Amino acid sequence: MRATDGFRENAAQCRADADAALLDNVRDRNLRAEAAWLAMAERQERVDTARVARESAAVAARTNLEPT
Repeated sequence: MRATDGFRENAAQCRADADAALLDNVRDRNLRAEAAWLAMAERQERVDTARVARESAAVAARTNLEPT
């Protein structure tokens, strides 16, 4: 399981908790938590994408340095 999957699962649980909340402050807290989990998932996706690009560039650089 990827980290982003866990973040999105937590966000979904917070949304469900918000929808079930009877008190405004509890609903608001859960909606804020959902937003935070979704932001973490998006940030992790950016990090993962950047890592793949960086590793690909490193492999390409090594390939170009190898004698033929």
